[in-house]
Amino acid sequence: MASDNSAIAQGEWHPAGSSRSVGSGLVEAGERLVARDETGAELAGGSLSAIEISARVGRIPRRVTFPDGSLFETSDNDAIDRFLSGKGRGGAGLVHRLERFHPRLVGFVAATILLGAVIYRYALPALVEVAVVVTPPIVPRIMSASTLETMDRTLLGGSKLDEARRGKIVDGFRRIAGLSAAGEAAYSLNFREGGPIGPNAFALPDGTLILTDELVELAGDDTDMIVGVLAHEIGHVEHKHSLRQIYRAAGVAALIMLIAGDIGSGAEDILVEGGGLLALSYSRAAEAEADRHSVALMMKAGLDPTAIARFFELLETKLDDRSETSIFSTHPGTPERRKAILDLIAELRKN
Repeated sequence: MASDNSAIAQGEWHPAGSSRSVGSGLVEAGERLVARDETGAELAGGSLSAIEISARVGRIPRRVTFPDGSLFETSDNDAIDRFLSGKGRGGAGLVHRLERFHPRLVGFVAATILLGAVIYRYALPALVEVAVVVTPPIVPRIMSASTLETMDRTLLGGSKLDEARRGKIVDGFRRIAGLSAAGEAAYSLNFREGGPIGPNAFALPDGTLILTDELVELAGDDTDMIVGVLAHEIGHVEHKHSLRQIYRAAGVAALIMLIAGDIGSGAEDILVEGGGLLALSYSRAAEAEADRHSVALMMKAGLDPTAIARFFELLETKLDDRSETSIFSTHPGTPERRKAILDLIAELRKN
């Protein structure tokens, strides 16, 4: 075309509000910037101050937007950069320079990770405490029902305990639950076959307690031991440990999605559903607090406060669990905790 030799760049011109495109060249005509078609006819134009030129971002085509709303699009980014440099307006944009200068990009990623770590370490715990305080009672009930339904569907089975054994455990449970701060009505005991979970007991935020057949079998005829374990789980509920863990898990999921962006509905489901299951794992401080609660509640009920210590001793002798991290993800540090419990009982008896 007539203006090819003087064209700044070749590309496509699009009328305002239309998807139609016309092969054209971007030409400098005096004080104006003009888009011309193959015949040299002017399609659109305007002064440089009235025209908007998009910043460079990688190989994304540049857009030159004219005052009438039409635009010229070209993939010749270098040509646009040369033109802008000649006009004293600089070339590539900040985002493009960051993209090309990898050390800066690494620094940006590092800063993002650091910010996420700060939020996790300081902001998230504070937000969790606020959420626990303002949570209405209906929320823990919904969370617990959903978690138990998921576990029944994927992990747990129906209990096979005989009625006599179950009755003794229920009697002991009612005795300690009735002396708890919330009262017996706040708690319900559910028997399940543990399957892959094995011998265990855990509590959900609304006071739903689950006891596996395998733990009952492990305890043998020592009903007080089982009741002591249930008193420990009541401690988790009264101190809202599982509710805190669920909120923490949800907060971590939200933080991951904030940093990583859209990770897909499948991954989001895993993070959300997994939040309930993560609530079954507690910090050392939470476990120690629940241990102390078990001792206090058992003493209050006139039962043997060393029952929970015998449970940990059983883990050491029958299951050879002498490590700092127990085979039960919900009960870490078995030998250390057993000693702490016995020390606490000795101190309380002195007083």
